[in-house]
Amino acid sequence: MHKLISVVILLLSITAADAQELKCNVQVVSQKIQGTNKQVFETLQEAVFEFMNNRIWTNHVYGVEERVECNFMFNITEQLSADEFRGTLQIQSRRPVYNSNYYTTMFNYVDNDIQFRYIEFEPLEFDLNSYTSNLTSILAFYAYFILGLDYDSFSFEGGTPYYENAEKVVLNAQNVNEKGWKPVDDMAHGNRYWLVKDILEREYAPVREFYYRYHRHGLDVMDEKVTEGRAEIANSIELLQKVFRSRPDPYMHVLRIVFDAKADEFTKVFSESYPEEKNRVYTILTEIDQTNTTKYKTILETNNQVDF
Repeated sequence: MHKLISVVILLLSITAADAQELKCNVQVVSQKIQGTNKQVFETLQEAVFEFMNNRIWTNHVYGVEERVECNFMFNITEQLSADEFRGTLQIQSRRPVYNSNYYTTMFNYVDNDIQFRYIEFEPLEFDLNSYTSNLTSILAFYAYFILGLDYDSFSFEGGTPYYENAEKVVLNAQNVNEKGWKPVDDMAHGNRYWLVKDILEREYAPVREFYYRYHRHGLDVMDEKVTEGRAEIANSIELLQKVFRSRPDPYMHVLRIVFDAKADEFTKVFSESYPEEKNRVYTILTEIDQTNTTKYKTILETNNQVDF
């Protein structure tokens, strides 16, 4: 009986270990903070690493090789008190392309409204149904948002439950003083509140369809069907054009999220396309993303081998 119990416990521990969804690299940079205990930032980095990688974020079981890869880089620019800090957070995530060694960027974002309290060696606590701390709320918000993007890329609107969890985190933080959680904190729709609100709006549904078609029917088939996959990617970009022309809000920050992650890849994918498709994609991209017009010009000028 004791042996049986030991085996069951071992199997449960293995299942729990495989269930964690994120493979998150964490870095805390604090060069701008002078004359303070630098050890606290090393401890913070370790605590965030453990929080992101050891917490179970979904009801699904993940193998180690299936974990979603992401990077969180905190740049601490101010120490407001002994245990209160302010700075920025850069978040990146990526997804493997089927049957290749290539990874596609899913999210490349900088949050400038980072302020939190951290007491060295104090456990990082989080409850999805209530506000516990600003630090863990920020971490959980981006964990759920990253998962939402990842699930959207594998199944049509598959990320909805995770965006909804991110929205719960936002709603729980509506009465806090720290910025980034309320609509009035950024009327240009560039903070956490607007990020998840807009991605869940039906007016932005074509963007979520883009994530699915671009990845699952585009990049993921290019190992065997390069022309067909590239054509589907071109069609998926038209979905972004549809949103751009309908202008569901005056800032369309959700489109900016797409371009910040995908602009370089758009250029890479279509650099080897045929002239008609190159011109078609170039015309769309320069209409909807004028910031990267110079970058998109290389689509017409190059003929590089795309390796997926």
